Amino acid sequence: MAQPKKGNQIDWILFFSIIIILSIGTLMVFSASSIWAEYKFNDSFYFVKRQLLFAGVGVVLMLFIANIPYYKWLSYRNIIFIVCVVLLIAVLIPGVGLVRGGARSWIGVGAFSIQPAEFIKLAMILFLTGFLVKHQNKIQQFKQGFLPPLAIIFLLFGLIMLQPDLGTGMVFVLTCFLLLFTAGAQIKHFLLLGLTGIIGFVLLIASAPYRINRITAFLDPWQDPLGNGFQIIQSLYAIGPGGLLGVGFGNSLQKYFYLPEPHNDFIFAIVAEELGFIGSMIILGLFFIFVWRGMLTAIYAPDLSAKLLAVGIVGMLTIQIMINISVVIGLIPVTGITLPFFSYGGSSLTITLCSVGILLNISKYRQQTSSV
Repeated sequence: MAQPKKGNQIDWILFFSIIIILSIGTLMVFSASSIWAEYKFNDSFYFVKRQLLFAGVGVVLMLFIANIPYYKWLSYRNIIFIVCVVLLIAVLIPGVGLVRGGARSWIGVGAFSIQPAEFIKLAMILFLTGFLVKHQNKIQQFKQGFLPPLAIIFLLFGLIMLQPDLGTGMVFVLTCFLLLFTAGAQIKHFLLLGLTGIIGFVLLIASAPYRINRITAFLDPWQDPLGNGFQIIQSLYAIGPGGLLGVGFGNSLQKYFYLPEPHNDFIFAIVAEELGFIGSMIILGLFFIFVWRGMLTAIYAPDLSAKLLAVGIVGMLTIQIMINISVVIGLIPVTGITLPFFSYGGSSLTITLCSVGILLNISKYRQQTSSV
C-alpha cells in the first residue's frame, strides 16, 4: 500500500475535547465513588487513584500511538486479532476467568484485571478494516464479500455472550455492521440480516430469565422497586433533583448507597444530579465535538483503510455513549455498558484512549481540501 502524505499536526480540537472529557470524567469518578470507597476500603480516594493511574497510562499510550502511522497497525492486524481472540476464549476457562456480577468477563493480572471483550472491539475494527480493503470489490456480493466477515462477527459475538455480556456484544456487532455499511455492503443484505437479528435477539432474551426481568423492569420499574427495577428507579431519583444547575459537585445523595456502584455504568446519573441539566448538556456538547471532529477525520481520510478505521473507532464510542445515556435516563433496558472516558475501569478506559490515539494519528493525514 502506498503510504499517504502526512500533515504537520494532529487535530487539536479533537485532542483537547478528549482531554477535557477525560478530566471531567476523572473528577466525577472521585465524586461518585468517594462514599463507597470510604466504606469498602477506608480510603475515599481508592477508586480515583486507580482511575488516575489508568488515565495516565492511557494518555501516554494515546500519545505514543498517535505518532505511529495508522497503516502500521494494519500490518499487524492478524497477530493482534489472534491474541485478542485467544484472551476472549481464555476468560471462559474456570480458574483463568474471574466471575464478577454473575459474568465471567475478566482475567486477573496481579492486583489488576483485564477485560478481553474490550480489547476484541478494537482488534476487530483493525481486522475487519484490513479484510474490507482487501476485498473491496466483493463486498456487494453476499457469499464472497458479506458472508465471511459476518460469520466471524457472530462467532465472536457468541464467545462474548458465553460470559455473558450482552451490552459489549451489542456494541461489538453494531460497530462491525457500521463498518460493513461504510465499505459499501448492500442495504438488502442488512434488511435480511435485521430480520434474522430480531429473531435471534428474541431467542437471546428468552434464553435467560434475568434478561426478561430487565425488559419488564424497563417497561415498569415500579412493579419491582426493590428488585429488578431498583437501579433505574434510583437513577431517575438522581436525575430529577438535579434540576437546571444541579445540587453541586460532591453533593449527590444517591451515591450514599442508594444507586449501586455509581462510579460505573450509572455515573451519568450522578453527573446529572450534581451538575444539573446545564452541566449535563455541556458534557454532551463535548461528546458532540469529539464525534464531529472524529467524523471529519473519517470524511477527509486519505484512503479507505483510514476512513474505515476512523469510522469504526468513532462509531464504537458513539454507540457506547448513546446506549449508556439511554439506559441511565430510562429509554432502553439496562445493558451494562460503560460511559467512555467517565466510567471507572482500567480495560475500558485504556483501550478507549488507545483507540483515539489511532484516530489522532489519522487526523495527521487528513486531506487538505478541508478548511475545518
